[in-house]
Amino acid sequence: MALAKPNMRGLLAKRLRFHLPVAFGLSLLAAVFFKYTVSEPRKRAYADFYKQYDAIKEFNAMKEAGVFESARPSGE
Repeated sequence: MALAKPNMRGLLAKRLRFHLPVAFGLSLLAAVFFKYTVSEPRKRAYADFYKQYDAIKEFNAMKEAGVFESARPSGE
């Protein structure tokens, strides 16, 4: 009893017809998942932070703490 020869002609094209759309579909799904679970919450967090952020107040606090060498605290 001999084994049947494998059919090698057109094997790549036949496999790609199935795997290429699956790969594109999964990559699109991963991109949408990442956008709505990581990017959008991160954008919202930054927007919420900068709604209440006062750069002048933060600068004055760092200046009073002596973080900057070129800016002296207002008491000196």
